[in-house]
Amino acid sequence: MTSLHWKRFVWFCLCLTLSTPPAWSAGGIEIPGYAPTTGVERSYRVQKATETDMSFWFDKPGASAITVRGAFRQRMMVLSRDEDGMRVRWSLSADLPEGMVSLADGYQMNVLYRNSLTAYGTAALELETDLNGNPRDLSGVDQIVAHMREVAANGPGGLPAAGASAARESGVYDIIAKLEANPLQIVAALVPEAQLLATGQSYQAETMEIGQASATLRDEDYGGVSVPVTSTWTLESTDATAGTATLSLSEAADAAAFSQSQQPAIANLMSGFAERAKGLTSDQLASVKRASKSRSVELVVSLNDGSTLEASEIVTVEAGGTTLRTYTHILREDMPASLPLPAVLTAKELQTPDLHIEPLPSAKAGPGILDELSIPPAPPKASQTVAADNDGPKAIAPVSLEVKSAEVTLSPVSYDHGLNIVLTPESAATFRDFTQAVLGRQTQMLINDKVVLEPWMREPIMDGRIVLAGTDRKDLEALAEQLRVPGAKILVRLRP
Repeated sequence: MTSLHWKRFVWFCLCLTLSTPPAWSAGGIEIPGYAPTTGVERSYRVQKATETDMSFWFDKPGASAITVRGAFRQRMMVLSRDEDGMRVRWSLSADLPEGMVSLADGYQMNVLYRNSLTAYGTAALELETDLNGNPRDLSGVDQIVAHMREVAANGPGGLPAAGASAARESGVYDIIAKLEANPLQIVAALVPEAQLLATGQSYQAETMEIGQASATLRDEDYGGVSVPVTSTWTLESTDATAGTATLSLSEAADAAAFSQSQQPAIANLMSGFAERAKGLTSDQLASVKRASKSRSVELVVSLNDGSTLEASEIVTVEAGGTTLRTYTHILREDMPASLPLPAVLTAKELQTPDLHIEPLPSAKAGPGILDELSIPPAPPKASQTVAADNDGPKAIAPVSLEVKSAEVTLSPVSYDHGLNIVLTPESAATFRDFTQAVLGRQTQMLINDKVVLEPWMREPIMDGRIVLAGTDRKDLEALAEQLRVPGAKILVRLRP
């Protein structure tokens, strides 16, 4: 498994510490305590997007502003509830909701999430929560971690993989150790919706006045740095007909403390743009070293049982001359939408990165792991020449590909270096036919007779572009030099 896969996987493990609503003064509107019905499954439509702008580091403003988007349908059931807390089951899916399958190319986050589910080896989680719905424990952690260790050691699909040592070098085992120490990071990775919904829920009835704001202060830990965060709650409106109340939450991290916490990440980013960083003015350098984080949330809460029916969240992080903004919208399917959706979630056309995300082949689940996801391979196209006997699998001839360009760049999504290879038009067509013919099988890519990649082919590559990642930058630069030699070619074949 390449480090690019794992860094994207880590990207899905971002955990935000959220607060519960504070107590409010007497008078105004009473919002009932959270009292969900047990044994009833609720379905939620979830839309997400991330916008990354790194144009500061590039010559053309806006050239590196990209968006990744996802749309999901997740299900939740409260299994039991007592005076101490609740047991909740989430059933998870990376599939696009009905009616959106034709838009798959514009929702790359779904493939990333599918890979996360495969890496964890489950498509369902059972949580122990407090009475507000905040997760506090997770069942089956040992089985999930064991599955992840097996994938890291043996590679996707349970087969021995050359990438196992790369996984160790890229810190995959450090990630697993952190998950063992704090299993709730698994919840944050796979079902952050649980925490966001709980933000608007309180086990006690709260009385609030429309338009009156109330602020609270707490500390969050960022890499050992304590960062004060100010939260401001406001009851915006109520709807007697619908039986709902709309609340808003605004949060801001202390700028100085948050900037301090982000200095290691900023230094790492600047090292990737060393030449550009050398030319920064003192004002530009000071700006690059500043960081900020803010969060705004709108919540529609039921005045019948205190549950969150709809939530819209925007989180903005600025650091190192980059801006990352995440959008989340959750709607319980049996309720009408009332919150406006950010334009990024509904736009028909977006500037999306050319990620070429390879779905991970799923492995057999171990005891206690509830489900797994896989993408069934399509049959080879008839146009691909194959040789076969009646008893063995089809043999497909290797193909030799001519390179048009090869450049090492820094991904604005993962901050990981990758070798971006563009094939000539003729080789792009050859590679397209080859990848269509070998769907569902493991391949090898060789440069100068050396195997540099062993990907499982889970989707055809149509545009003649290949990205190599998970290797040291110097090694990538060396490969790029080899491929820039006139007449340089890449051999691609089925893995022997």
